[in-house]
Amino acid sequence: MRFIPALEKSTLVALALGLALAARAANGENILLTVDATQTARRLLHAKLVIPVKPGPVTLYYPKWIPGEHGPDGPISSVTGLTFEGGGKAIPWERDLLDVYTFHVNVPAGITHLNASYDYIEPDGYSATDKLLVLEWNEVLLYPAGSPSKDVIYDAKLMLPDGWKFGTSLPLAEQTANALTFKPIALDLLVDSPVIAGEFYRSVDLTPAGEPIHHEIDFAADSEAALNMSPEVQKQLTNLVAESGKMFGARHYRDYHFLLALSDHVAHFGLEHHESNDSRLPERTLLEPSASAVVGSLLPHEFAHSWNGKFRRPADLTTPDYEKPMEDDLLWGYEGLTEFLGPLLAARSGLFTPEQYREYLASAAGMLGPGRPGRAWRPLVDTAVAQAGGRGGGAGWTSWRRSSDYYEEGDLMWLEVAAILARETKGKRSIDDFCHLFHGGANNGPEVKTYTVDSLVQSLNDVAPYDWVGFFHRHVEAIAPAMPSAGIEDAGWKVEFNNQPTHLPGRHNTPSALYSLGLQLREDGTVSDSIVGSAAFEAGISSGMKVVGVNGHVYTRAVLEDAIKASKNSTVPLAILVINYDYYRTCNVDYHGEERFPHLVRDESKADILTDLAKPRA
Repeated sequence: MRFIPALEKSTLVALALGLALAARAANGENILLTVDATQTARRLLHAKLVIPVKPGPVTLYYPKWIPGEHGPDGPISSVTGLTFEGGGKAIPWERDLLDVYTFHVNVPAGITHLNASYDYIEPDGYSATDKLLVLEWNEVLLYPAGSPSKDVIYDAKLMLPDGWKFGTSLPLAEQTANALTFKPIALDLLVDSPVIAGEFYRSVDLTPAGEPIHHEIDFAADSEAALNMSPEVQKQLTNLVAESGKMFGARHYRDYHFLLALSDHVAHFGLEHHESNDSRLPERTLLEPSASAVVGSLLPHEFAHSWNGKFRRPADLTTPDYEKPMEDDLLWGYEGLTEFLGPLLAARSGLFTPEQYREYLASAAGMLGPGRPGRAWRPLVDTAVAQAGGRGGGAGWTSWRRSSDYYEEGDLMWLEVAAILARETKGKRSIDDFCHLFHGGANNGPEVKTYTVDSLVQSLNDVAPYDWVGFFHRHVEAIAPAMPSAGIEDAGWKVEFNNQPTHLPGRHNTPSALYSLGLQLREDGTVSDSIVGSAAFEAGISSGMKVVGVNGHVYTRAVLEDAIKASKNSTVPLAILVINYDYYRTCNVDYHGEERFPHLVRDESKADILTDLAKPRA
């Protein structure tokens, strides 16, 4: 994070429609991309490119820096069988010695079109199953060096297995049986417009009454039963659309598609786009009683990114193509603010109950307090800057290393911003006023308006004058070992630990041994983290070991929970038997308390800003 004056730039992304692009297509200047996804069940996509070229050296890139992923992680290792041809003859190629994402081809005289052919092998358990596919276009294309992505135009075609249906924000030109032809589109918008398809597919309208812009959710699942979304969740998602309009006061897309893959055989995550989001959840998510909360923990975040991250984007994260490195130091704005706005929208729309929203905040604060001793040596900004190098480093030790804390800690920081805005204006202005100012404006379709720290601070000062530079310096650049609970406290609540379990489905659920023994365990007893300085760590337990026994009993989660509860009335340490590589070891954990979980309790000495924040807007 740099508090130095910088020029703010604004980049308008063309909609890839209209006479200019039609003329380019007619002149044969567009790149033709054809993706054959009919072998999805075999995890194999076949791609063909026809690229207009001139004789001489040509450099082609495979997308490396993928928007929203914040690192150079384009799946180049999945590209295979690459060949080039022109004029009916094979043309040799070579990979750049310093960059595996770069390919060099010397085009012979007389050749006007370079034909590329290659396969993309879907990583097992990532984006494809026997019954569905999520296609991210960056995985199946090459693009020429020398022009910004917004100026490179593609004619994209996609062939699906027979009978499959699909959803996407891409404008469709023609459909013949299982062959889809899309309208000419700029490379940056193509990469920003995934396609979801499957044998079991359903589309549901989520457009609120009176809303002029169409919104829908497009499901693909591994079973027909999994598509059975309840009327309650449908209403809550429609509320989500309505509440987003009230929060931001504007939209920056032609229409919007929630793309949701429901499968136990794909990676579970969300990735934001201007006019859609690529979200994946377990197959039976919508059939469970916890459906609202699980959906609320993912879709509102990705939806809020359409404004914060896609429309308003840090200048250093806005690059002309997918080869130039991104600078991640402002991820506390890109992801941190979104992590605050997403759950807030979930609460306002009813996907989260008020209690679940408070439990979510308590869990985030608790994890970042005693659960993150790494806060004593590593500032928040470094967790963002290091993202460009990937999350790597091996398994475990997350509490000591720190991870992508700019999400949860950014959430709590922006909650504090919201509380300060309310306090400094005596309730006359709110975080919604900031969102209207910062994320509002005319709807020109998918557009990028960049910002710097200076312009972010200026917008906050326009809502409520305050020492925002000092505020972000303290929160982002300084070492802060203590739990970041000031926002919760300023909003009229406080974090309290007791023996009542946290009730929030999904990734924010608190493991029973975390705040007592200091252990995070997987279902099979493998230690995913042992908090440095905790009772378990001091007894010799560390990441990678496996708990197999507790006080002479074979380990189960219930056995461990019972032992923790009993420890309060015992002077004898817990005897925890672990396997470390091929050796058994008994670790005597000197803990004599009870189960501990974080919760929010009301501080009656302060105004209840949090409850008002989470209410639906009028």
